[in-house]
Amino acid sequence: MVDREFYEAVKKGTTTVGLICSDGVVMGSDSRATMDTFIASSEAVKIHRINEVLGMTIAGGVGDAEYLVKLLKMQDETYTMEEGKPLNPTSATSLLSLILQENKGFPFLVQLLIGGLKKGNPEIFNIDPLGGYTKESKFTATGSGSLTALGYIEGIYDDGLTTQESLKHVAKALKIAMKRDSATGDSTRIVSITKKGYRELSRDEIDKLLK
Repeated sequence: MVDREFYEAVKKGTTTVGLICSDGVVMGSDSRATMDTFIASSEAVKIHRINEVLGMTIAGGVGDAEYLVKLLKMQDETYTMEEGKPLNPTSATSLLSLILQENKGFPFLVQLLIGGLKKGNPEIFNIDPLGGYTKESKFTATGSGSLTALGYIEGIYDDGLTTQESLKHVAKALKIAMKRDSATGDSTRIVSITKKGYRELSRDEIDKLLK
């Protein structure tokens, strides 16, 4: 049986955020990787492009998370060749859920967000270490700074938010989390997924959002 320490290990470090807007999905993360109180890296990549309509954020054990990212990318390539279209968030979540369910005896130390478009409609899923998942209709967050980030987003969220407005709010939510959570820090990465495709903001663009 998985004990409490397992869940605490997954929660420590990181803040990732996912938000549904009127014309797509916006996701963001910090770039700090920690080992207990030691800052192991300030350049950790916690958001990954799977394809033009699908992205994934990671929190938890780096090795476990990166393995799942690579596996999902390979599955996407196979699916695209066989079906003539890329994986969408629903299909990707079902696949990852099965993988995590099958490894309950030796579970992956991860918590994942899957976001993107399915037939042009925005979707975000929050996946726990044992393969359980929830489809989020508005927003979600993972990691040790998630409560702080969610507190901000809860206060500003509106169903009519545009992608540009959502980018600004995600940037602010991450900045607030960095101030209050020592395991969240350094720089931020923010992406949008719309009908125009997958786009990662530059450092200058993120700086302008915070002014």
